[in-house]
Amino acid sequence: MALPITFLTDYGVADDFAGVCRAVIARIAPDARVIDISHGIGRHDVRQASAVLADAVPYAPVAVHLAIVDPGVGGPRRAVAVHTGEDHILVGPDNGLLPPAIDRLGGATEAVDISASDYRLEHPSATFHGRDLFAPVAAHLALGRELASAGVPIEPASLERQPVSRARLEQLRAFAHAERIDGFGNISLDLCRDDLDGHPLAGATRVSVGSRKRRRTATRANAFEDVADGGFLFYEDSSGRMAIAVNRGDASEVLDLRVGDVVELEPAP
Repeated sequence: MALPITFLTDYGVADDFAGVCRAVIARIAPDARVIDISHGIGRHDVRQASAVLADAVPYAPVAVHLAIVDPGVGGPRRAVAVHTGEDHILVGPDNGLLPPAIDRLGGATEAVDISASDYRLEHPSATFHGRDLFAPVAAHLALGRELASAGVPIEPASLERQPVSRARLEQLRAFAHAERIDGFGNISLDLCRDDLDGHPLAGATRVSVGSRKRRRTATRANAFEDVADGGFLFYEDSSGRMAIAVNRGDASEVLDLRVGDVVELEPAP
């Protein structure tokens, strides 16, 4: 029985890119169930894709996780497949996209460079590795092929990683980064509840949040309905990150924030 394949890209749904990759998978492994995590990742946004993938994979069955956000396609970056300690397999570009998800799945136990894999389609394009390389490799691995058959062994420790952002806490304030912004405009921060232990923000019922351009006051809340429509809330989201949102609104738009931007937080009167 074929393993399921989860699928995440920045391809969107207007073009045929994601659909063609699914078609390639269906020709090779017709019994493999494909689970679409998202095709709405921001174009070329490896950081966003990495966070989304890492948040999603712990809820998946043992699977092949196919992730393609690849601004360096056709360049010197490697293409890789990685086996984890929990028996999952991840397939994608070696550009920092995969390691946070690999870490969530028990760490890498084996990795191969699939750039010249025998499982590639014939006459592969230099600009559509999703169709010609990543999708067929993922399909063959879903059928139970050995990881070593897909490419050349590499050291798992050599996988590229994105720089890890860290929130900075001062005596009364915290400076966090927008780690992820979802389609509702909710802003997940690189800040967790445990990071706030002993800090004035831990017990604050009202929090001043802002960027260099704009500032608002948020209510510490457990759920969106704890504040009125249009109200700001500071809460722990489903991924375990502290987050900022507007009930029935778009916090990223109001605060004019993008992924990676700094967010200042301090107790409000």
